[in-house]
Amino acid sequence: MLEELDFDLPAGTEEIVALTAVQAGIRLDRYLAAQLPDRSRAEVQRWIQEGLVTVDGAALKASYKLQAGEQILVRVPEAATHELIPEPIPLDVVYEDGDVWVINKPAGLVVHPAHGHWRGTLVNALLYRCPHLADADRTPRPGIVHRLDKDTSGLIVVAKHETARQQMQAQFQARTVSKAYLALLEGHLEPREGRIEVSMGRDPLQRKRMAVLPQAQGGREAITHYRVLGYHDDYTLVEAEPKTGRTHQIRVHFAYVRHPLVGDGVYGRRKLRLPCPRQFLHACRLGFRLPSSGEPVEFTAELPHDLQQVLQALTLRLV
Repeated sequence: MLEELDFDLPAGTEEIVALTAVQAGIRLDRYLAAQLPDRSRAEVQRWIQEGLVTVDGAALKASYKLQAGEQILVRVPEAATHELIPEPIPLDVVYEDGDVWVINKPAGLVVHPAHGHWRGTLVNALLYRCPHLADADRTPRPGIVHRLDKDTSGLIVVAKHETARQQMQAQFQARTVSKAYLALLEGHLEPREGRIEVSMGRDPLQRKRMAVLPQAQGGREAITHYRVLGYHDDYTLVEAEPKTGRTHQIRVHFAYVRHPLVGDGVYGRRKLRLPCPRQFLHACRLGFRLPSSGEPVEFTAELPHDLQQVLQALTLRLV
């Protein structure tokens, strides 16, 4: 989700999906099943019956025929039927105290269990280290206060107990947590320092994607600062600092300014000009205040080997 979670989700809600009907005459349940391809129609019908789906603020029947322009809001419930299984997955622990872990997450590791990924996640690994983690937070994502995409590597902080989780959430909400990412972009980005500020939301046509979306259509404020670190021919290495935490924010923002991330098969080029095993995005720096003492701390993580090899194929001109 989320590169990071939004914290205004009602209890028991995995995520909130906002959609706009683009044509009339489609049954509500059929429309939602098409927009939520990883969910069954029976599952969607159950949500409608339970009042978790509204159309322009009203709970309607599954057979309701949508009108163009109507706003559909879906509260996707958390799946509580899957047991959280501790698993001995190796982790690179950068920092640990009685309140938090800071983990250098490898690419390919999903942060928390969810539909389609009930095992082999960061949470499963942390439960093996701390079996009581789930006791304090009985959700599929105990301790998680922000996220990284599966194929994004780098630093993530996880709370060990409820008090620490609330304190860390408060820091994220107040935007006092500092985050920086290394990203390699297609093209020669100018100016060398800048701010991208365009609202984002779930793509109304492709539910698994995010998109630049006006706030009037459900988009939410999204701000990314960046600084160019170097150029090579038609590529740009940047350090990006997201000031908000929208899902896929950095990827969507740079694609919006026509400089998508190298290796990003969703928002970037389908045919790679430069071999890259995944989207070139790494969370290289993370700073916050320790929940117990309020002491400011900052952690860094070097670029992993797979992305170092991509840079070695270039000769960057640092600026």
